[in-house]
Amino acid sequence: MAEASDIFGTVFKNGSATLLARVVGAGGIPVTQADVASAKYTLYLVDESDPDTVTPVTGHAEVALDVASLVYDSLQNDDLWNEDDTGYNFKHVLDVSTHQAFSTAGRHYRAVFTLTPTSGQVILVRFRLHAI
Repeated sequence: MAEASDIFGTVFKNGSATLLARVVGAGGIPVTQADVASAKYTLYLVDESDPDTVTPVTGHAEVALDVASLVYDSLQNDDLWNEDDTGYNFKHVLDVSTHQAFSTAGRHYRAVFTLTPTSGQVILVRFRLHAI
């Protein structure tokens, strides 16, 4: 069984973030657009003393996303990706043009993407981001 883990990153206070991941389904094969019926995300500010306590960031709660702009049908391996030579199939650039996302330096944020597949169980993609 593959282990669940957050993807760690660092972001600038009041900046945006480009979030990349390689997302696979239950069979270990990278998901494609046809595999995902819908997608949404919520960005949370994590409580410093209790990581189970989170507060949704205004303007970034339960935001519906276009699957075609989030999931690639083939793995991408460009200058944005430096984890390995295999590549990514998930990319989201957090939109901060209307609502700031990372307003407090020194704090941790959790971005949770919920991918509802055309069949099977929900896929969660989580990022733990430290604002500087």
